[in-house]
Amino acid sequence: MSDTQQNIIVIVGPTASGKSAHGITQAEKHDGVIINADSMQVYRDLPILTAQPSDEDLEAAPHKLYSILDGTVKCNAQQWTDMARAEIEACFADKKTPILVGGTGFYLKSLMEGLSPIPDVPDDIRDMSNALLEMIGAPALHAIVSAQDPEMGKQLEKNDSQRLAHAWAVYETTGKPLSHWQNLPRVGPPENWHFNVIRILPERDTLKKRIESRFDQMLEGNVMDEVIALHERIEDGDIDETAGIIVAHGFRALRNYHLGKIDLSEARHIGISDTKKYAKRQFTWFKNQIKNTKNITLTETLP
Repeated sequence: MSDTQQNIIVIVGPTASGKSAHGITQAEKHDGVIINADSMQVYRDLPILTAQPSDEDLEAAPHKLYSILDGTVKCNAQQWTDMARAEIEACFADKKTPILVGGTGFYLKSLMEGLSPIPDVPDDIRDMSNALLEMIGAPALHAIVSAQDPEMGKQLEKNDSQRLAHAWAVYETTGKPLSHWQNLPRVGPPENWHFNVIRILPERDTLKKRIESRFDQMLEGNVMDEVIALHERIEDGDIDETAGIIVAHGFRALRNYHLGKIDLSEARHIGISDTKKYAKRQFTWFKNQIKNTKNITLTETLP
């Protein structure tokens, strides 16, 4: 491997902060390729609700890892990191600048700092964990995981169904708690990769208004068509209730509106409120978790 430094641009920030537009600006400036770093935007099922790039965006710059997986596929940090590394290597081979854009902090941290060597979970045990989750519910599974792995029990919220199921499955597979594997030395990126991180943290009031405006634009568009289509896949048994795409912010509220359980005003309120809470968590995470290191240079910009 060459010792020559290879630069990667990383644009991070909370949802609706203007990352996508800034990514296109950087791609035009540096002859770059935009690589998705958002856990929901890898899925094809809800492109409007997950704010995936528009046709105009796709024409302005090459985009990778968007809308590549069916909703039935589970995607985790290790899988995304593997895909992102492949796209980054392809950029370097083509003499293009890789530009990672997204708000899933754990994915980005996994790429930049490395992942612990957690063993793969066999499909049959993964199915068992999902069946157990469906049978007893997330709070009860949280109690089981907490008994097996007190450290992980403190980290995970009682309704974090996917990560609880994964923690249970890892323990069932290896006989050791997930925290044991996470505390092992991490496998990091090549030493000559350098990440130039651009952090976008708008004023909180500005961000709240952006979230409201974007959700209203989705409602004015065809977002209900894709919500109904995904609901029908769930009803047909094609996608189960534990699928990753189901947790996209706003989906459950708009699905309940479609089913007549709530009116549109309430669905809008819930969708916007959930998104604001998520943005607040992202804001705090990116403010505290991304630091200057030997291979990470951090700068800030306004949207």
